[in-house]
Amino acid sequence: MITLPEASLLALFLETLFYGVFFTFYWLALVILLKKRGIQRDLLLPVATLLLCIATGHLIINFVRALEAFVFNVDTIGADAYYSNLASPLGLAKTALYVTQPTVADSVLVWRCYVLNNRSLLVGIPGCIVLLANGAIGYYIVWSLSQAIAGSTALIIVPGLIITFYTLTMLINIAFTTLISWRIWRSRQPISGSSAELLPVLIVIVEGGAIYATSVLALLLAFLTGSNGEYPAMDIASPVVGIVFCLIILQVHFHVGNNPQPDSPPKPFTILFGERGEQNVSHSMEPMIEETEVIQSDVMRSRRLSGDEC
Repeated sequence: MITLPEASLLALFLETLFYGVFFTFYWLALVILLKKRGIQRDLLLPVATLLLCIATGHLIINFVRALEAFVFNVDTIGADAYYSNLASPLGLAKTALYVTQPTVADSVLVWRCYVLNNRSLLVGIPGCIVLLANGAIGYYIVWSLSQAIAGSTALIIVPGLIITFYTLTMLINIAFTTLISWRIWRSRQPISGSSAELLPVLIVIVEGGAIYATSVLALLLAFLTGSNGEYPAMDIASPVVGIVFCLIILQVHFHVGNNPQPDSPPKPFTILFGERGEQNVSHSMEPMIEETEVIQSDVMRSRRLSGDEC
């Protein structure tokens, strides 16, 4: 079985690796989003930047902790005792950042689902309640860890709350990803020939949700089995959240946006966006793009470019 110091070093290595992937994806997504207007630039760009800042802070804390455990305090405390102290300020800060990262990303997921369902309060209110409850549980766990005594473990302090947090995080992602996919499919299904065009968009959504949910599931299983593999799984979760967020933007832009489809009436998209989109569509597609989330906006943009070339 892997020891705690070994697990911490492995976590640092894997987090650095995944952070490099996230950092690269962020700059690619930044180039794409800077060319957009409206909600894409006003919301997605700040969120992507915030996710990068959180992941950067998380990685820096892990580096500092590694230096203290294996270099500065190796003769006084020892790496095993250092990492076993759950109430250390750096450890608590790292856990708080871990709780913040999925909360921010899931907020965008709930918002996207709310928009696609015609801004229905039946979707928005329950989503916000579950999201806030999960965030409150996460920060309460951080506070509980701050009260931990030397030698205690997370399995002893708040096992039920930790399991609840992991489970809710995974269920929020699965539920809202499924609802988004179902809403898009249902709205476009009556349109002739729309299935083949819609499939790449759905694949992008489902892939992103599957990657995120799988990482949380691995973390939950490691915690339930009492394995130190929980620490690598937890530390890579921070950059993975950002990777999934940027990956959806990149996949839509390069896979969907660069595959122009024949011109067709824009009415099916107004089904997704509500009356507000219907008022704008008679004048221009561009205002409607500003009102929508990134997946549908890139599809509409590719259609407009295709029409100009013809």
